[in-house]
Amino acid sequence: MKRILLFLALLVSCNMLQAAEKSLHQLQQEFVDLRFGMFIHFNIPTYSPEDWPDPDQPVSTFNPTKLDCRQWARAAKAANMSYGCLTTKHHSGFCIWDTKTTDYNSMNSPVHKDVVREYVDAFRAEGLKVMLYYSILDTHHRIRPGHINTKKHTAMIKAQLTELLTNYGEVTALIIDGWDAPWSRISYEDIPFPEIYQHIKSLQPNCLVMDLNAAKYPREGLFYTDIKSYEQGAGQKISTSENRLPALACLPIQRTWFWKESMPTDELKDVSWLMKENVEPYNNAYCNFILNVAPNRDGMMDNNAVEALRKIGGMWKNQGPTQPIPECESPIVQRNIAKRQPSEYSWSYDYGIGDFANNDDFSDSWTSHPLVKEPWWEVNLDKKQAFDRITILEQQADVIQEYRLDYFNKGKWTTLFEGKAAAGRLKQHTFPAVKAEKVRITVLRHQGTVKIAEFGVYAVL
Repeated sequence: MKRILLFLALLVSCNMLQAAEKSLHQLQQEFVDLRFGMFIHFNIPTYSPEDWPDPDQPVSTFNPTKLDCRQWARAAKAANMSYGCLTTKHHSGFCIWDTKTTDYNSMNSPVHKDVVREYVDAFRAEGLKVMLYYSILDTHHRIRPGHINTKKHTAMIKAQLTELLTNYGEVTALIIDGWDAPWSRISYEDIPFPEIYQHIKSLQPNCLVMDLNAAKYPREGLFYTDIKSYEQGAGQKISTSENRLPALACLPIQRTWFWKESMPTDELKDVSWLMKENVEPYNNAYCNFILNVAPNRDGMMDNNAVEALRKIGGMWKNQGPTQPIPECESPIVQRNIAKRQPSEYSWSYDYGIGDFANNDDFSDSWTSHPLVKEPWWEVNLDKKQAFDRITILEQQADVIQEYRLDYFNKGKWTTLFEGKAAAGRLKQHTFPAVKAEKVRITVLRHQGTVKIAEFGVYAVL
């Protein structure tokens, strides 16, 4: 009888978990509806003059003797924000939670505190949702170009994410940084994106995965992220007239992300400008805005920052849900098996030969010679592989008017698609999985010079 009751209890528990799981579109809508939140860059760089400190900066330097996460939460509440997001581990690899994966953490610091625990408890006490930031780039543990041990480092990352997504309750979103960006140079093969993405979803299916990769990937699609991100300070600017994807824009209210000694008297960004030129227009373009406020070395927010947040709360109110976000293609999370594989192609310009169409660089392109009436481009997948998605990104929108996609298997070509091109630069196709050795696009009708920036073929997960 006890075994039967235990089985029934487990069955009910599993059913409740399944019932609680939401669709990705619903999660994206709920994220955009949050409108405005607080980014909190607080970690060992707080105790350095640089946001990227010495990778071996001593643990003893981390010493927030007056740590007050409740002050942070109340300041966010005063600004009518709806959530917070804390830098659990930044690029220097210091963990500010009770981790068992490394001694380089806040529990071994003079204050001996689990900052993540104090943060999540404080924000939830104020009715605010909790998000976490996590950097894949980790200069202390040598998860950096030239040093990566894929198996070892992937295991460490998964163990750390397991701690963060198991021990601290519901996490609305995980913002990931330092991965497949031009400046980090850690690819989605070095640390395999599909494996990490699936691991996160297995722990918390309703946790959005947001990779800050807009420095590389085009704005037209959700490449390796559930939410499109824009770091404004790095020159990434959302188009409020053209954006149709669930998005996040971020900016610090101070001059840098982490606290610096001059900040208590520095002039902060104008709060009226932040609201009128950022939060309000972005909210109307399916975009959530997150404002960074950096705590000082005592572990508290400076008076000028707290006062600025109070002023924001006096001029801006959260009006609740925004407009419905448009339906969009699901995020690309699979491995691109066409990446840097050998290609064949019709006549093209010498400066735009075929390998530019799959070299993992969205800024250049294969450029067909204008005398070719029906240009074609073909990728050899090296061996027969299963895939269920293809993407074609044009360098210029709407040049390709009609095209055909074929795949080669068992000595013959089979057509996957033939017809008119979707509007815009990005064309996406999902279909029941097929196996092939080669994939080809033939442009049947075009207006102008055909330029394919990237052609992707995505393996079945």
